[in-house]
Amino acid sequence: MRKVIIRKAGYDYGTLRPVFFEIMDGLGGKGIARNSRVVIKPNLLAPASPEKAMTTHPLVVKAAAEYVLERGASPVISDSPAMGSFEKVLKESGIKDALEGLPVQYREFKKPVTVAAGAPFRTLAIAQDAVEADVMINLPKLKTHAQMLLTLGVKNLFGCVVGLSKPEWHFRAGIDREMFARLLVEIYRLVNPSFTVLDGILAMEGQGPGRSGTPRDMGILAGSGSAVSLDEAVCGMLGIGADQLLTCRIAKEMGLAEGDIAIDGEIPVVRDFKFPLTGSLVFGPKWMHGQLRRHFVQRPESDDSMCALCGECWKYCPAQAIKRKGRKLEFDYDKCIRCYCCVEVCPHGALKAVDTLPGKLLRKITKR
Repeated sequence: MRKVIIRKAGYDYGTLRPVFFEIMDGLGGKGIARNSRVVIKPNLLAPASPEKAMTTHPLVVKAAAEYVLERGASPVISDSPAMGSFEKVLKESGIKDALEGLPVQYREFKKPVTVAAGAPFRTLAIAQDAVEADVMINLPKLKTHAQMLLTLGVKNLFGCVVGLSKPEWHFRAGIDREMFARLLVEIYRLVNPSFTVLDGILAMEGQGPGRSGTPRDMGILAGSGSAVSLDEAVCGMLGIGADQLLTCRIAKEMGLAEGDIAIDGEIPVVRDFKFPLTGSLVFGPKWMHGQLRRHFVQRPESDDSMCALCGECWKYCPAQAIKRKGRKLEFDYDKCIRCYCCVEVCPHGALKAVDTLPGKLLRKITKR
């Protein structure tokens, strides 16, 4: 039985703190070991004040930090914002002010490590601090998402992908939402947060997850040891089937959502929640999408002097993006999902992943 705890809550800290502590206790939070390093991963999408409902509310982050401190452990606030600097997001979200005086660390996810992943990815680069944390507390915000419908517990962990790798993955996925959802579930499986507590007090509906969304009072905190279970429960609360959220459907296919959900608490029924009109996975003007994906995203290339045209790469390619053309390989970079399976299976070492020249220049500029 998969447990999800739901409680009514508001942003008065005198009442929020005990509700958060009750949820964490109910999920086994008292088992957090003394002196352990606990990564607290809020949604820090972009610099925005709490009333915009774009980021996890600072008082929810504060409650998580104080819970960790009461266990005798060390809280570390971490994320890799999609927009704006880490410091700016901490300041404008109110988190720095709310946690002033508490012995917490702030560490932006910067250093990735390569970890083995399932098909079709084989490997993924994920923030080392996330992978190596003793405990992770995942603090998503209840928001809509114009590309993936909702951004809840599973989607929040996309923040464990570092920096420019985020837009790269959007361009790798192209218009394939299912592949992108599979990526999100795989990141969740690899990071495996111990606890997920959703800030659904002030949520966002409409064209989220950014400034085009509309804040909406929902008045709940919800927690689970399984982000997938939490997401399924929220889907039910909002009046949609869990299969309508691709991450839930794929998690079920991967065996990460087995058994019934047991709800502890009263789950509200919301029938008029405004979902987004879904758009492309990639950003910017449509006429630029193909060019950006083709010219800015790392891609596989062949050394023709080493290639024996044995066919292993095009037989194995899950996107069918490789074919033989005369005495050379031809890649369709619009189809290519950059899983680099071809690089791994080539018995002659003729294939490698390379940065494009525009991609190299962009990386150089953004690292300054």
